Amino acid sequence: MDEAPSGHGEARSRGGPRPPGRADTPAPVREGCTAAVVADRFDRLTWRDTYEQSAALRELADELGARHDCATDLLADAFLAAYQARPRLRERTEMTLSRMLNHRVIASLMESPDFAELHRETAGDPYAAAMAVLAQATALRRLLDGTRDAQERAERADRAQNTAAEAHRTQDAVQDAAQALGAATPGIRAATRLAGARAAEAVREEVALMRAWGVGSGELERIPFDRRARLAERLRTSRLAAWAELIGRFRQMADGERARKVEHTSGELIGVTLGDDLSRVVPSELANLGLPALRAVFAARYAAGQLMLYDSEGEQTTGRGAVIACVDTSHSMYVEGPGGVTREAWAKACALALLDQARHGGRDFVGILFAAADKLRIFRFPADEAADIDRVVDFAETFLGGGTSYQRPLSAALELLAEEYDDAARTRGDIVLLTDDECDVTEEWMRDWNDAKHRLGFRVFGLAVGAPPAAEAGSVLDALCDNLRVVEDFTDVHAAADLFRVI
Repeated sequence: MDEAPSGHGEARSRGGPRPPGRADTPAPVREGCTAAVVADRFDRLTWRDTYEQSAALRELADELGARHDCATDLLADAFLAAYQARPRLRERTEMTLSRMLNHRVIASLMESPDFAELHRETAGDPYAAAMAVLAQATALRRLLDGTRDAQERAERADRAQNTAAEAHRTQDAVQDAAQALGAATPGIRAATRLAGARAAEAVREEVALMRAWGVGSGELERIPFDRRARLAERLRTSRLAAWAELIGRFRQMADGERARKVEHTSGELIGVTLGDDLSRVVPSELANLGLPALRAVFAARYAAGQLMLYDSEGEQTTGRGAVIACVDTSHSMYVEGPGGVTREAWAKACALALLDQARHGGRDFVGILFAAADKLRIFRFPADEAADIDRVVDFAETFLGGGTSYQRPLSAALELLAEEYDDAARTRGDIVLLTDDECDVTEEWMRDWNDAKHRLGFRVFGLAVGAPPAAEAGSVLDALCDNLRVVEDFTDVHAAADLFRVI
Protein backbone atom coordinates (compact mmCIF):
# COMPACT_ATOMS: atom_id res chain seq x y z
CA MET A 1 0.00 0.00 0.00
CA ASP A 2 1.23 3.49 -0.79
CA GLU A 3 2.81 5.37 2.07
CA ALA A 4 1.46 8.84 2.78
CA PRO A 5 4.26 11.39 2.54
CA SER A 6 5.53 12.66 5.85
CA GLY A 7 5.31 16.36 5.02
CA HIS A 8 1.96 16.78 6.75
CA GLY A 9 3.42 16.86 10.26
CA GLU A 10 5.59 19.33 12.11
CA ALA A 11 8.38 18.82 9.59
CA ARG A 12 11.16 21.37 9.48
CA SER A 13 12.80 22.87 6.43
CA ARG A 14 15.64 20.93 4.92
CA GLY A 15 19.17 22.02 5.84
CA GLY A 16 22.40 20.06 5.58
CA PRO A 17 25.17 20.00 8.21
CA ARG A 18 27.82 22.68 8.09
CA PRO A 19 31.03 21.65 6.38
CA PRO A 20 33.87 20.94 8.80
CA GLY A 21 36.29 23.76 9.46
CA ARG A 22 33.75 26.52 8.61
CA ALA A 23 32.83 27.64 12.12
CA ASP A 24 33.50 31.25 11.10
CA THR A 25 30.55 31.21 8.64
CA PRO A 26 27.49 29.85 10.46
CA ALA A 27 24.61 28.77 8.23
CA PRO A 28 21.46 30.88 8.80
CA VAL A 29 19.15 27.85 9.13
CA ARG A 30 15.53 29.00 9.35
CA GLU A 31 13.32 26.57 11.22
CA GLY A 32 9.89 26.34 9.60
CA CYS A 33 6.87 24.09 9.32
CA THR A 34 5.52 22.56 6.15
CA ALA A 35 1.95 22.18 7.48
CA ALA A 36 -0.30 25.26 7.28
CA VAL A 37 -3.03 23.81 9.49
CA VAL A 38 -2.16 23.13 13.12
CA ALA A 39 -2.84 19.46 13.83
CA ASP A 40 -2.23 17.01 16.65
CA ARG A 41 -1.07 13.46 16.10
CA PHE A 42 -4.63 12.11 16.04
CA ASP A 43 -5.59 14.43 13.20
CA ARG A 44 -2.45 13.46 11.32
CA LEU A 45 -3.22 9.77 11.84
CA THR A 46 -6.72 10.38 10.45
CA TRP A 47 -5.21 11.99 7.36
CA ARG A 48 -2.75 9.13 6.93
CA ASP A 49 -5.47 6.49 7.34
CA THR A 50 -7.77 8.28 4.90
CA TYR A 51 -4.94 8.73 2.41
CA GLU A 52 -4.16 5.00 2.57
CA GLN A 53 -7.81 4.03 2.13
CA SER A 54 -8.54 6.37 -0.77
CA ALA A 55 -7.03 5.36 -4.09
CA ALA A 56 -8.37 8.60 -5.59
CA LEU A 57 -6.45 10.71 -3.05
CA ARG A 58 -3.24 8.83 -3.70
CA GLU A 59 -3.65 9.16 -7.45
CA LEU A 60 -4.24 12.90 -7.13
CA ALA A 61 -1.20 13.28 -4.86
CA ASP A 62 0.97 11.34 -7.33
CA GLU A 63 -0.24 13.41 -10.27
CA LEU A 64 0.25 16.80 -8.62
CA GLY A 65 3.39 15.77 -6.75
CA ALA A 66 5.13 14.89 -10.01
CA ARG A 67 5.06 18.61 -10.94
CA HIS A 68 4.80 20.39 -7.60
CA ASP A 69 6.80 19.50 -4.47
CA CYS A 70 4.24 21.19 -2.22
CA ALA A 71 1.22 19.31 -3.57
CA THR A 72 0.84 16.54 -0.98
CA ASP A 73 1.25 18.97 1.91
CA LEU A 74 -1.43 21.15 0.29
CA LEU A 75 -3.84 18.21 0.02
CA ALA A 76 -3.22 17.35 3.68
CA ASP A 77 -3.92 20.93 4.72
CA ALA A 78 -7.12 21.05 2.64
CA PHE A 79 -8.25 17.79 4.25
CA LEU A 80 -7.52 18.95 7.80
CA ALA A 81 -9.24 22.30 7.26
CA ALA A 82 -12.38 20.42 6.23
CA TYR A 83 -12.10 17.66 8.85
CA GLN A 84 -11.19 19.50 12.05
CA ALA A 85 -14.02 20.88 14.18
CA ARG A 86 -12.18 24.20 14.64
CA PRO A 87 -9.37 24.39 12.09
CA ARG A 88 -6.60 26.85 12.98
CA LEU A 89 -3.97 28.20 10.63
CA ARG A 90 -0.37 28.38 11.73
CA GLU A 91 1.19 31.84 11.96
CA ARG A 92 2.92 32.84 8.73
CA THR A 93 6.16 33.41 10.56
CA GLU A 94 6.19 29.75 11.57
CA MET A 95 6.03 28.51 7.97
CA THR A 96 8.95 27.50 5.82
CA LEU A 97 9.10 29.72 2.73
CA SER A 98 8.56 26.79 0.38
CA ARG A 99 5.11 26.27 1.90
CA MET A 100 3.97 29.89 2.12
CA LEU A 101 1.91 29.34 -1.04
CA ASN A 102 0.05 26.51 0.68
CA HIS A 103 -0.61 28.79 3.64
CA ARG A 104 -2.15 31.45 1.42
CA VAL A 105 -4.25 28.91 -0.45
CA ILE A 106 -5.71 27.40 2.73
CA ALA A 107 -6.24 30.82 4.32
CA SER A 108 -8.11 31.96 1.23
CA LEU A 109 -10.13 28.74 1.11
CA MET A 110 -11.22 29.10 4.75
CA GLU A 111 -12.29 32.69 4.07
CA SER A 112 -14.33 31.78 0.99
CA PRO A 113 -18.13 32.23 1.21
CA ASP A 114 -18.89 28.52 0.75
CA PHE A 115 -16.44 27.15 3.30
CA ALA A 116 -18.78 27.46 6.29
CA GLU A 117 -21.47 25.45 4.51
CA LEU A 118 -18.90 22.88 3.40
CA HIS A 119 -17.45 22.59 6.89
CA ARG A 120 -20.85 21.82 8.44
CA GLU A 121 -20.97 18.59 6.42
CA THR A 122 -17.29 17.59 6.60
CA ALA A 123 -16.26 18.33 10.20
CA GLY A 124 -15.49 15.07 11.97
CA ASP A 125 -16.18 12.97 8.86
CA PRO A 126 -12.96 11.77 7.14
CA TYR A 127 -14.81 10.48 4.09
CA ALA A 128 -16.64 13.77 3.52
CA ALA A 129 -13.41 15.73 4.06
CA ALA A 130 -11.62 13.54 1.50
CA MET A 131 -14.49 14.01 -0.93
CA ALA A 132 -14.20 17.78 -0.47
CA VAL A 133 -10.50 17.60 -1.37
CA LEU A 134 -11.22 15.52 -4.46
CA ALA A 135 -13.97 17.91 -5.53
CA GLN A 136 -11.38 20.71 -5.48
CA ALA A 137 -8.91 18.77 -7.64
CA THR A 138 -9.50 20.70 -10.88
CA ALA A 139 -9.24 24.09 -9.18
CA LEU A 140 -6.13 23.08 -7.21
CA ARG A 141 -4.50 21.69 -10.35
CA ARG A 142 -4.99 24.99 -12.19
CA LEU A 143 -3.93 27.00 -9.17
CA LEU A 144 -0.66 25.13 -8.77
CA ASP A 145 0.11 25.36 -12.46
CA GLY A 146 -0.73 29.08 -12.47
CA THR A 147 1.48 29.86 -9.48
CA ARG A 148 4.46 27.72 -10.50
CA ASP A 149 6.76 30.74 -10.85
CA ALA A 150 5.89 32.08 -7.39
CA GLN A 151 6.38 28.65 -5.87
CA GLU A 152 9.78 28.14 -7.53
CA ARG A 153 10.97 31.51 -6.23
CA ALA A 154 9.81 30.60 -2.74
CA GLU A 155 11.68 27.31 -2.93
CA ARG A 156 14.85 29.09 -4.08
CA ALA A 157 14.54 31.50 -1.15
CA ASP A 158 14.04 28.57 1.17
CA ARG A 159 17.18 26.88 -0.10
CA ALA A 160 19.11 30.15 0.20
CA GLN A 161 18.13 30.49 3.83
CA ASN A 162 19.34 26.99 4.57
CA THR A 163 22.79 27.39 3.06
CA ALA A 164 25.83 29.41 3.94
CA ALA A 165 25.03 31.94 1.19
CA GLU A 166 25.84 35.59 1.41
CA ALA A 167 23.31 37.48 3.52
CA HIS A 168 22.36 40.03 0.86
CA ARG A 169 21.66 37.30 -1.70
CA THR A 170 19.47 35.47 0.79
CA GLN A 171 17.56 38.66 1.51
CA ASP A 172 17.11 39.32 -2.21
CA ALA A 173 15.71 35.80 -2.70
CA VAL A 174 13.27 36.25 0.17
CA GLN A 175 12.05 39.61 -1.17
CA ASP A 176 11.72 38.18 -4.67
CA ALA A 177 9.63 35.29 -3.34
CA ALA A 178 7.44 37.65 -1.31
CA GLN A 179 6.74 39.80 -4.37
CA ALA A 180 5.87 36.75 -6.46
CA LEU A 181 3.51 35.43 -3.81
CA GLY A 182 1.89 38.85 -3.49
CA ALA A 183 1.30 39.02 -7.23
CA ALA A 184 -0.26 35.57 -7.18
CA THR A 185 -2.66 36.36 -4.32
CA PRO A 186 -5.63 37.64 -6.43
CA GLY A 187 -5.49 34.50 -8.55
CA ILE A 188 -5.33 32.33 -5.44
CA ARG A 189 -8.45 33.99 -4.04
CA ALA A 190 -10.39 33.45 -7.25
CA ALA A 191 -9.29 29.82 -7.51
CA THR A 192 -10.11 28.99 -3.90
CA ARG A 193 -13.55 30.58 -4.17
CA LEU A 194 -14.23 28.30 -7.12
CA ALA A 195 -12.74 25.30 -5.32
CA GLY A 196 -14.79 25.95 -2.18
CA ALA A 197 -18.01 26.32 -4.16
CA ARG A 198 -17.44 23.08 -6.06
CA ALA A 199 -16.53 21.17 -2.92
CA ALA A 200 -19.59 22.45 -1.06
CA GLU A 201 -21.85 21.50 -3.95
CA ALA A 202 -20.35 18.01 -4.27
CA VAL A 203 -20.61 17.25 -0.56
CA ARG A 204 -24.11 18.72 -0.34
CA GLU A 205 -25.31 16.60 -3.27
CA GLU A 206 -23.90 13.39 -1.83
CA VAL A 207 -25.30 14.05 1.64
CA ALA A 208 -28.73 14.76 0.11
CA LEU A 209 -28.45 11.60 -1.98
CA MET A 210 -27.66 9.46 1.06
CA ARG A 211 -30.38 11.05 3.16
CA ALA A 212 -32.92 10.45 0.39
CA TRP A 213 -32.07 6.76 0.61
CA GLY A 214 -32.53 6.83 4.37
CA VAL A 215 -28.85 6.79 5.34
CA GLY A 216 -28.31 9.26 8.17
CA SER A 217 -25.03 10.94 9.07
CA GLY A 218 -24.47 8.63 12.04
CA GLU A 219 -24.86 5.52 9.90
CA LEU A 220 -22.64 6.99 7.18
CA GLU A 221 -19.77 7.46 9.62
CA ARG A 222 -19.98 3.78 10.57
CA ILE A 223 -19.72 2.57 6.97
CA PRO A 224 -16.12 1.65 5.99
CA PHE A 225 -14.48 4.14 3.66
CA ASP A 226 -14.21 1.94 0.56
CA ARG A 227 -17.76 0.60 0.93
CA ARG A 228 -19.14 4.10 1.32
CA ALA A 229 -17.30 5.22 -1.80
CA ARG A 230 -18.72 2.30 -3.79
CA LEU A 231 -22.22 2.97 -2.51
CA ALA A 232 -22.04 6.65 -3.41
CA GLU A 233 -20.75 5.83 -6.88
CA ARG A 234 -23.51 3.29 -7.37
CA LEU A 235 -26.23 5.73 -6.36
CA ARG A 236 -24.76 8.53 -8.50
CA THR A 237 -24.24 6.58 -11.70
CA SER A 238 -27.04 3.99 -11.84
CA ARG A 239 -30.58 4.62 -12.99
CA LEU A 240 -31.46 5.05 -9.32
CA ALA A 241 -29.82 8.49 -9.30
CA ALA A 242 -32.91 10.01 -10.90
CA TRP A 243 -35.10 8.57 -8.14
CA ALA A 244 -33.42 10.24 -5.19
CA GLU A 245 -35.61 13.33 -5.18
CA LEU A 246 -38.81 11.28 -5.45
CA ILE A 247 -37.69 8.88 -2.71
CA GLY A 248 -36.81 11.82 -0.48
CA ARG A 249 -40.25 13.36 -0.94
CA PHE A 250 -41.91 10.03 -0.15
CA ARG A 251 -39.91 9.71 3.07
CA GLN A 252 -40.74 13.28 4.06
CA MET A 253 -44.44 12.71 3.38
CA ALA A 254 -44.44 9.47 5.39
CA ASP A 255 -42.71 11.21 8.31
CA GLY A 256 -45.45 13.85 8.31
CA GLU A 257 -48.21 11.25 8.24
CA ARG A 258 -46.61 9.36 11.13
CA ALA A 259 -46.53 12.57 13.14
CA ARG A 260 -50.22 13.14 12.45
CA LYS A 261 -50.99 9.61 13.59
CA VAL A 262 -48.94 9.70 16.78
CA GLU A 263 -49.20 13.25 18.09
CA HIS A 264 -52.81 13.88 19.05
CA THR A 265 -55.14 14.81 21.86
CA SER A 266 -58.28 13.17 23.19
CA GLY A 267 -61.03 12.96 20.59
CA GLU A 268 -58.83 14.25 17.75
CA LEU A 269 -58.96 12.59 14.37
CA ILE A 270 -55.53 11.06 13.81
CA GLY A 271 -55.75 8.99 10.66
CA VAL A 272 -57.80 6.70 8.46
CA THR A 273 -59.02 3.20 9.17
CA LEU A 274 -61.47 0.70 7.67
CA GLY A 275 -65.00 -0.07 8.87
CA ASP A 276 -68.73 0.49 8.33
CA ASP A 277 -69.44 3.57 10.50
CA LEU A 278 -71.15 5.92 8.02
CA SER A 279 -70.71 8.86 10.38
CA ARG A 280 -66.95 8.77 9.85
CA VAL A 281 -66.71 7.98 6.13
CA VAL A 282 -64.03 10.04 4.36
CA PRO A 283 -65.24 12.35 1.55
CA SER A 284 -63.52 10.35 -1.20
CA GLU A 285 -65.65 7.30 -0.31
CA LEU A 286 -68.85 9.35 -0.26
CA ALA A 287 -67.97 10.72 -3.68
CA ASN A 288 -68.39 7.18 -5.05
CA LEU A 289 -72.09 7.43 -4.33
CA GLY A 290 -72.34 10.14 -6.95
CA LEU A 291 -71.07 7.81 -9.68
CA PRO A 292 -73.61 5.18 -10.73
CA ALA A 293 -70.87 2.76 -11.76
CA LEU A 294 -69.32 2.86 -8.27
CA ARG A 295 -72.43 2.69 -6.08
CA ALA A 296 -72.32 -1.09 -6.09
CA VAL A 297 -68.67 -0.95 -5.02
CA PHE A 298 -69.58 1.34 -2.12
CA ALA A 299 -72.39 -1.01 -1.07
CA ALA A 300 -70.08 -4.03 -1.19
CA ARG A 301 -67.41 -2.31 0.90
CA TYR A 302 -70.00 -1.15 3.40
CA ALA A 303 -71.32 -4.69 3.76
CA ALA A 304 -67.80 -6.02 4.28
CA GLY A 305 -66.85 -3.26 6.73
CA GLN A 306 -64.12 -2.00 4.42
CA LEU A 307 -65.08 1.66 3.94
CA MET A 308 -62.34 4.22 4.62
CA LEU A 309 -63.19 5.98 7.90
CA TYR A 310 -61.63 8.79 9.87
CA ASP A 311 -59.80 7.34 12.86
CA SER A 312 -59.80 8.88 16.34
CA GLU A 313 -57.67 8.49 19.45
CA GLY A 314 -57.94 5.26 21.34
CA GLU A 315 -58.55 2.93 18.40
CA GLN A 316 -55.96 0.27 17.60
CA THR A 317 -56.28 0.04 13.85
CA THR A 318 -52.75 -0.40 12.59
CA GLY A 319 -51.44 -3.83 11.80
CA ARG A 320 -48.98 -5.72 13.96
CA GLY A 321 -47.75 -8.40 11.57
CA ALA A 322 -45.35 -7.90 8.71
CA VAL A 323 -45.72 -5.19 6.08
CA ILE A 324 -45.37 -6.79 2.66
CA ALA A 325 -45.01 -4.69 -0.49
CA CYS A 326 -45.65 -6.64 -3.71
CA VAL A 327 -44.21 -4.50 -6.51
CA ASP A 328 -44.97 -5.23 -10.15
CA THR A 329 -41.80 -5.06 -12.28
CA SER A 330 -43.28 -6.17 -15.60
CA HIS A 331 -42.31 -4.37 -18.81
CA SER A 332 -45.27 -1.99 -18.67
CA MET A 333 -44.07 -0.58 -15.32
CA TYR A 334 -41.18 1.04 -17.17
CA VAL A 335 -43.61 3.48 -18.84
CA GLU A 336 -42.96 7.13 -17.99
CA GLY A 337 -45.64 9.44 -16.70
CA PRO A 338 -45.67 13.19 -15.93
CA GLY A 339 -42.27 14.62 -15.11
CA GLY A 340 -40.45 11.66 -16.64
CA VAL A 341 -41.13 9.48 -13.58
CA THR A 342 -41.78 5.83 -14.41
CA ARG A 343 -44.46 3.69 -12.84
CA GLU A 344 -41.70 1.52 -11.42
CA ALA A 345 -39.96 4.51 -9.80
CA TRP A 346 -43.16 5.65 -8.08
CA ALA A 347 -43.97 2.12 -6.87
CA LYS A 348 -40.43 1.48 -5.58
CA ALA A 349 -40.30 4.87 -3.81
CA CYS A 350 -43.61 4.08 -2.13
CA ALA A 351 -42.31 0.64 -1.11
CA LEU A 352 -39.17 2.16 0.43
CA ALA A 353 -41.33 4.56 2.43
CA LEU A 354 -43.31 1.52 3.61
CA LEU A 355 -40.03 -0.03 4.72
CA ASP A 356 -39.46 3.03 6.91
CA GLN A 357 -43.03 2.79 8.16
CA ALA A 358 -42.54 -0.83 9.19
CA ARG A 359 -39.29 -0.10 11.01
CA HIS A 360 -40.82 2.78 12.95
CA GLY A 361 -43.58 0.42 14.05
CA GLY A 362 -41.22 -2.41 15.01
CA ARG A 363 -42.63 -4.61 12.23
CA ASP A 364 -40.91 -6.87 9.71
CA PHE A 365 -40.87 -5.67 6.12
CA VAL A 366 -40.78 -7.84 3.03
CA GLY A 367 -40.39 -6.56 -0.52
CA ILE A 368 -41.63 -8.95 -3.19
CA LEU A 369 -40.76 -8.08 -6.77
CA PHE A 370 -42.80 -9.91 -9.36
CA ALA A 371 -43.59 -10.10 -13.05
CA ALA A 372 -44.55 -13.29 -14.89
CA ALA A 373 -45.24 -16.44 -12.87
CA ASP A 374 -41.64 -17.62 -13.21
CA LYS A 375 -40.11 -14.32 -12.07
CA LEU A 376 -40.01 -13.48 -8.37
CA ARG A 377 -37.50 -11.93 -5.95
CA ILE A 378 -38.04 -11.67 -2.21
CA PHE A 379 -36.16 -9.21 0.02
CA ARG A 380 -36.68 -9.64 3.77
CA PHE A 381 -35.89 -6.93 6.31
CA PRO A 382 -36.54 -8.24 9.87
CA ALA A 383 -37.51 -5.64 12.45
CA ASP A 384 -34.75 -6.72 14.84
CA GLU A 385 -31.95 -6.22 12.29
CA ALA A 386 -30.57 -3.04 10.76
CA ALA A 387 -31.67 -2.57 7.16
CA ASP A 388 -28.52 -3.10 5.12
CA ILE A 389 -28.31 -0.20 2.67
CA ASP A 390 -26.76 -2.32 -0.08
CA ARG A 391 -29.68 -4.74 0.14
CA VAL A 392 -32.14 -1.84 0.11
CA VAL A 393 -30.52 -0.60 -3.10
CA ASP A 394 -30.61 -4.13 -4.55
CA PHE A 395 -34.35 -4.20 -3.90
CA ALA A 396 -34.84 -0.83 -5.58
CA GLU A 397 -32.58 -1.61 -8.53
CA THR A 398 -33.92 -5.07 -9.44
CA PHE A 399 -36.24 -5.08 -12.47
CA LEU A 400 -37.51 -8.44 -13.73
CA GLY A 401 -39.44 -7.56 -16.90
CA GLY A 402 -41.95 -9.74 -18.69
CA GLY A 403 -45.67 -10.26 -18.04
CA THR A 404 -47.72 -10.11 -14.85
CA SER A 405 -49.00 -12.75 -12.46
CA TYR A 406 -50.83 -11.99 -9.21
CA GLN A 407 -50.99 -15.53 -7.84
CA ARG A 408 -47.26 -16.14 -7.46
CA PRO A 409 -46.37 -13.03 -5.39
CA LEU A 410 -49.55 -13.09 -3.32
CA SER A 411 -49.07 -16.78 -2.56
CA ALA A 412 -45.53 -15.97 -1.42
CA ALA A 413 -46.93 -13.20 0.81
CA LEU A 414 -49.45 -15.65 2.30
CA GLU A 415 -46.68 -18.11 3.10
CA LEU A 416 -44.71 -15.41 4.90
CA LEU A 417 -47.69 -14.30 6.97
CA ALA A 418 -48.57 -17.91 7.80
CA GLU A 419 -44.98 -18.52 8.88
CA GLU A 420 -45.11 -15.43 11.08
CA TYR A 421 -48.38 -16.62 12.61
CA ASP A 422 -47.04 -20.10 13.32
CA ASP A 423 -43.73 -18.86 14.76
CA ALA A 424 -44.83 -15.80 16.73
CA ALA A 425 -48.66 -15.95 16.75
CA ARG A 426 -48.72 -12.55 15.04
CA THR A 427 -51.68 -11.62 12.88
CA ARG A 428 -52.95 -8.40 11.29
CA GLY A 429 -50.25 -8.09 8.69
CA ASP A 430 -50.58 -5.72 5.75
CA ILE A 431 -50.08 -6.48 2.06
CA VAL A 432 -49.69 -3.58 -0.37
CA LEU A 433 -50.00 -4.55 -4.03
CA LEU A 434 -48.55 -2.02 -6.48
CA THR A 435 -49.30 -2.82 -10.12
CA ASP A 436 -50.42 -1.35 -13.42
CA ASP A 437 -51.93 -4.50 -14.89
CA GLU A 438 -54.92 -6.81 -14.61
CA CYS A 439 -54.60 -10.58 -14.65
CA ASP A 440 -56.79 -13.54 -13.76
CA VAL A 441 -56.63 -15.86 -10.78
CA THR A 442 -58.29 -19.27 -10.51
CA GLU A 443 -61.44 -19.81 -8.47
CA GLU A 444 -59.68 -22.39 -6.31
CA TRP A 445 -56.85 -19.99 -5.57
CA MET A 446 -59.32 -17.24 -4.70
CA ARG A 447 -61.10 -19.52 -2.21
CA ASP A 448 -57.81 -20.37 -0.54
CA TRP A 449 -56.93 -16.68 -0.48
CA ASN A 450 -60.16 -15.72 1.28
CA ASP A 451 -59.79 -18.57 3.79
CA ALA A 452 -56.25 -17.49 4.64
CA LYS A 453 -57.31 -13.89 4.94
CA HIS A 454 -59.99 -14.83 7.44
CA ARG A 455 -57.59 -16.99 9.46
CA LEU A 456 -54.63 -14.61 9.51
CA GLY A 457 -56.56 -11.33 9.68
CA PHE A 458 -54.41 -9.43 7.21
CA ARG A 459 -55.45 -6.45 5.10
CA VAL A 460 -54.76 -5.81 1.44
CA PHE A 461 -54.24 -2.37 -0.03
CA GLY A 462 -54.05 -1.91 -3.78
CA LEU A 463 -52.32 0.90 -5.68
CA ALA A 464 -53.27 0.91 -9.36
CA VAL A 465 -50.35 2.81 -10.86
CA GLY A 466 -51.36 4.59 -14.04
CA ALA A 467 -55.16 4.10 -13.75
CA PRO A 468 -55.25 0.80 -15.66
CA PRO A 469 -58.34 -1.35 -16.24
CA ALA A 470 -57.29 -3.20 -13.08
CA ALA A 471 -58.73 -0.31 -11.06
CA GLU A 472 -62.24 -0.73 -12.44
CA ALA A 473 -65.08 -2.00 -10.25
CA GLY A 474 -65.40 -5.75 -10.49
CA SER A 475 -61.80 -6.28 -11.61
CA VAL A 476 -59.61 -8.98 -10.07
CA LEU A 477 -57.50 -6.35 -8.37
CA ASP A 478 -60.61 -4.75 -6.89
CA ALA A 479 -61.77 -8.14 -5.61
CA LEU A 480 -58.39 -8.86 -4.01
CA CYS A 481 -58.05 -5.57 -2.17
CA ASP A 482 -59.84 -4.22 0.87
CA ASN A 483 -58.99 -0.76 -0.33
CA LEU A 484 -57.93 0.25 -3.83
CA ARG A 485 -56.78 3.63 -5.01
CA VAL A 486 -55.60 4.96 -8.37
CA VAL A 487 -52.33 6.80 -8.99
CA GLU A 488 -52.28 8.87 -12.17
CA ASP A 489 -49.74 11.61 -11.38
CA PHE A 490 -46.36 9.96 -10.73
CA THR A 491 -44.90 13.20 -9.38
CA ASP A 492 -47.50 13.24 -6.56
CA VAL A 493 -46.43 11.37 -3.44
CA HIS A 494 -49.58 12.37 -1.54
CA ALA A 495 -51.74 9.99 -3.57
CA ALA A 496 -50.75 7.36 -1.00
CA ALA A 497 -50.61 9.63 2.06
CA ASP A 498 -53.58 8.12 3.90
CA LEU A 499 -51.97 4.69 3.49
CA PHE A 500 -49.31 5.73 5.98
CA ARG A 501 -51.95 6.66 8.54
CA VAL A 502 -53.55 3.23 8.30
CA ILE A 503 -50.49 0.96 8.13
